[in-house]
Amino acid sequence: MNSKPLRNTVFYLHRYIGLFVGLILIIVGLTGSLLVFQKELNQFQIRQEFGQVIPQEQRVPIDTVLENIKTSFASQPNFKLSGINTPPDPHIPYRAFLQSPKEERLEVFVNPYTGVVMGSRQWEKTIIGLTYKLHYQLLAGDIGQIIVGIAALLLLILSITGIVLWPGWRKLIAGFKIKLQAHPKRVNFDIHKVTGVVAAVFLTMIAFTGFCWNFYDQAQPTIHAVTFTPIRPTPVSQPIAGKSALSLTEILPKADAALPGAITTFIRLPQKPDGVFLIGKKLPQENSDDYGESRVYLNQYTGEILQLTNGLKLSRADHVLSWFTPMHYGTFGGLTTRILYVFVGIAPLILLFTGFVMYRYHRQDNLSREQALEMAKSVK
Repeated sequence: MNSKPLRNTVFYLHRYIGLFVGLILIIVGLTGSLLVFQKELNQFQIRQEFGQVIPQEQRVPIDTVLENIKTSFASQPNFKLSGINTPPDPHIPYRAFLQSPKEERLEVFVNPYTGVVMGSRQWEKTIIGLTYKLHYQLLAGDIGQIIVGIAALLLLILSITGIVLWPGWRKLIAGFKIKLQAHPKRVNFDIHKVTGVVAAVFLTMIAFTGFCWNFYDQAQPTIHAVTFTPIRPTPVSQPIAGKSALSLTEILPKADAALPGAITTFIRLPQKPDGVFLIGKKLPQENSDDYGESRVYLNQYTGEILQLTNGLKLSRADHVLSWFTPMHYGTFGGLTTRILYVFVGIAPLILLFTGFVMYRYHRQDNLSREQALEMAKSVK
């Protein structure tokens, strides 16, 4: 960047945004480092609390599982069954969700081979649940979600301005060098620049996806517009007088026929008269997470397929959105990038500390110059 005034503007923008939002980014970064391995930590906690699932030859029917859950929680009529996750891993229990009108939510764990309810918990009160809410909302509900979303946008600006200011553009080797034998001021600057440039690309991806998630209602239509992808209407069931919802025994074969060869990974039950069955599927060729990207939406009264998403034939917008999770949690490169993301989450702490030290040095230099000018004036 040859324009000095423009560079100075970028510099001051980078400095004061960092000082302003640094503490929030430290909290979000450190909790994010933990959430990179939330799946493994969560499964460890479940095994410790509810026991191990021993794989057997055949799983019990889903209808049986749901009936067992309803029987077990018959004394808590305020909780209504909303769905169940049926992961393909043979060692992981089914996880059903019960929700009350007060938006209290229970996780219920069921052995998929026996149908026995292993136990329940409130996810929000677990270590991972609290960490997630701190990461996503600062434990402050909708207001916290907005604050974190804005902080993500500012992190995106910080990352871009940091890349622009990086001295390696003038001399590549200097941009990655830390002179440990130099004055502490120089060592601090070198640590800041190297940590910043190594983490910047990943922080940019994390910031962008985090901002879009926290402002999803605004981001989703924007992504559809940019990718020239029409937004599909929300599927609804037309209530039929005197007719109740179909059972899963009737629904699941229709979903299976819609995507032959795909395994069912989760089920969401209709909660309103115009609600639909949502069956999550994963095709063998899909490279996404355990739950896949395929979806089947069915009319709860007739079983008619209202909407179908094939995970191998995603629209442009859905393809972009499908990349948000691997970009945000670092799963796109397997274990290597996940470990890297743990250190990326620590980067805001290092950058705020070194940035603050740089700011203090700058203040001290300014005070020294002002004192020197005052002394010179007094001599005259």
